Amino acid sequence: MAAAAAVPVNLRLGDLVWGKLGRYPPWPGKIVNPPKDLKKPRGKKCFFVKFFGTEDHLPVLEELEPKLHHPCTRESAWIKVEQLKPYHAHKEEMIKINKGKRFQQAVDAVEEFLKKAKGKDQASSHNSTEEKNRRNSSEEKGKQSVGEEKHKAGLSDRKPKKRVSSVSSERGSKSPLKRTYEQSPRKRGRPPKDEKDLTIPESSTVKRMMTGTVAGFKWPPSPVKDGDPHFHHFLLSQTEKPAVCYQAITKKLKVCEEETGSTSIQAADSTAINGSITPTDKKIGFLGLGLMGSGIVSNLLKMGHTVTVWNRTAEKCDLFIQEGARLGRTPAEVVSTCDITFACVSDPKAAKDLVLGPSGVLQGIRPGKCYVDMSTVDADTVTELAQVIVSRGGRFLEAPVSGNQQLSNDGMLVILAAGDRGLYEDCSSCFQAMGKTSFFLGEVGNAAKMMLIVNMVQGSFMATIAEGLTLAQVTGQSQQTLLDILNQGQLASIFLDQKCQNILQGNFKPDFYLKYIQKDLRLAIALGDSVNHPTPMAAAANEVYKRAKALDQSDNDMSAVYRAYIH
Repeated sequence: MAAAAAVPVNLRLGDLVWGKLGRYPPWPGKIVNPPKDLKKPRGKKCFFVKFFGTEDHLPVLEELEPKLHHPCTRESAWIKVEQLKPYHAHKEEMIKINKGKRFQQAVDAVEEFLKKAKGKDQASSHNSTEEKNRRNSSEEKGKQSVGEEKHKAGLSDRKPKKRVSSVSSERGSKSPLKRTYEQSPRKRGRPPKDEKDLTIPESSTVKRMMTGTVAGFKWPPSPVKDGDPHFHHFLLSQTEKPAVCYQAITKKLKVCEEETGSTSIQAADSTAINGSITPTDKKIGFLGLGLMGSGIVSNLLKMGHTVTVWNRTAEKCDLFIQEGARLGRTPAEVVSTCDITFACVSDPKAAKDLVLGPSGVLQGIRPGKCYVDMSTVDADTVTELAQVIVSRGGRFLEAPVSGNQQLSNDGMLVILAAGDRGLYEDCSSCFQAMGKTSFFLGEVGNAAKMMLIVNMVQGSFMATIAEGLTLAQVTGQSQQTLLDILNQGQLASIFLDQKCQNILQGNFKPDFYLKYIQKDLRLAIALGDSVNHPTPMAAAANEVYKRAKALDQSDNDMSAVYRAYIH
């Protein structure tokens, strides 16, 4: 029999909790009474949780509602008890593993709620202290009165009369105010007395590597426009960045020199939440509005950049045009009218076609024009593209991104760049808008190689997760319990939790297409072959993904590799 999952104890109405909802990371909320018309789901024990966040609701609920097996409203939902954790006990852990902007706003909302609750508690405590002082004073006077009566009785030969003092009456029945105070429910959800400010620690190693600083600023108000309801829904995750919970942090440039042949490696902290972004005055172009490109463009526009967009399917441009983007009719037109043009497409063939095809990028390149390819491709492809761009007098930078659709929407991608160092610096405000960190890796081709290695590890890990879940199932073990155990161990991560939740719920909506991770595995294996380095783990994982593609899982999320094991 499978072991029972660990269940939080002593959760009650009014408690602050972390609630696990679908494939999303745990989110802060409060246990409340459900609406009368919202019935409790049958089966396992549940609590009704109201989630904190922008305008006190969690946008993903609307997206997930058709797929949930339990009812929810726009801002709250029934959550199984095993998916809940006490807020304060797990606060530091959750903040470490989730740096999303919406998540930080939700934490800010909780802290604001606690601040107000603490203020009310202090006022109540002050009132009760005054009442206690009054009672003590009254009791002291009563004691003096009793003492005097006893003294008089002792001096008299008469038998003292039995009397009831006001003090004994007060002791026998509590005053209305005292009774009300002591019977009121205990205030829950107070922060610990020694709770520290939320700051991002800086290691001594980083301090030693510091070469310069740029002052950070607080974010100006930047509400989401609501002219078009469809675009408003699309940009729900693009709400303004927090300026309450996290202190304004000085943005630092961290330089790490590594001797790897002739390549110097620099890691530049460009986390948008750590400082203000002053958008470049250069005109920005963007080609390709897929899962990653859409979130990137959204953040560029939100941070005030002037952006011209193009996509093979023109209808995808409409949403961005309504938000102020300009429309480019061809890639060549975008490049010719913009100073820096970014591109993010699916694979090496698409990347080459975009540059070398009819009305392609190359036709718009003139001396000084800049092209940044953010696609995940092999080093040979990106080197070829760099050569043809530079041969026309253009400047080239490769900058593939590590992340998924959610991280793209949240502006929390990791950017790996290589090529023209000056162009890398010119892209600073753009990289800050779209990502949390960027790395400059030297000459063209290095970023492509590093990106393939990163995705090779990620893809192999995903295949192993799916293999473990299916093995648990066929041996009679609880898949949920396996996830709970993994989440308490050294492998715990947002990636692990989200992908396991996808599998447990049968929700394979693409966050990173399965066909693209298989493509990256194939390219990584070829990279290993080119230097005669074995990649047996990646090769085995690649075969599983190929099996999943044969089962028509290409356009599902990479977690759909699970289905290769059950067919």
